[in-house]
Amino acid sequence: MGMISRIKEDIASIYHRDPAARSTWEILLNYPGMHAIWLHRASHKLWKNEWFLLARVISTFSRWLTGVEIHPGATIGRRFFIDHGMGVVIGETAEIGDDCTLYHGVTLGGTSWNSGKRHPTLGNNVVIGAGAKVLGPILIEDGARVGSNSVVVKTVNKERTVVGIPGREVATQTEQAEETTRRRSEMAKKYGFDAYAVSPDNPDPVANAIGQLMDHMHLMDSKLQDVCHEVQQMGGEVCTDKLPELNIEEFSEDELAAAEKRKKQMDEFDPMI
Repeated sequence: MGMISRIKEDIASIYHRDPAARSTWEILLNYPGMHAIWLHRASHKLWKNEWFLLARVISTFSRWLTGVEIHPGATIGRRFFIDHGMGVVIGETAEIGDDCTLYHGVTLGGTSWNSGKRHPTLGNNVVIGAGAKVLGPILIEDGARVGSNSVVVKTVNKERTVVGIPGREVATQTEQAEETTRRRSEMAKKYGFDAYAVSPDNPDPVANAIGQLMDHMHLMDSKLQDVCHEVQQMGGEVCTDKLPELNIEEFSEDELAAAEKRKKQMDEFDPMI
């Protein structure tokens, strides 16, 4: 790919990932992360051709100009985006895949003074939040996300989110929990409302209590259906009336709004926050 095509690709990637970008000229003049990447490409080419001193000089100039320090030896893929830029440090043996995003204050650093591979390897589509430190020759697999100010010293699995010090993977919902959520939703709809916020991993104690009530109602409803079936088989006429709808519109609306807010926060997780 030619230089002009790479520049156009870089600009397009910023448009795609930063809603604050309004024009090409704004991006060209005001995105130091992009300037740092362009200067790194020049210094990296010199480094590969063993012009080590000149490569380091360009790297130092880039740090002075942009606030981003990228060692000339680092390997960076396509459509790499450094948002805000200030304080980013990328070590010599770091490797970054395609479509990765780093926010300000990120360090891809080493934990050893020995030669050889000392810095992290990032797969494709990795996002690392502001202030995070990823240290050592570890692998951050494709699609992984690192929360702000986390310190990561172990490999992160594909499509996982890591937060905290030391970094820990955020638990994903198990199949059993998903089944519980589905069952509760079906029961809620049957009784005339949707309990949007009664998932098993909800931190709200009131919502969790409602969820347990929904489980109890499901069990009682199942047992009652079995009893009604047996009575009808014996010739009786029971359980023929439709269940009345609960008049809890205000609760339903509040729960819906809260659930939509939580879902939006999860879907639009921004490790910069």
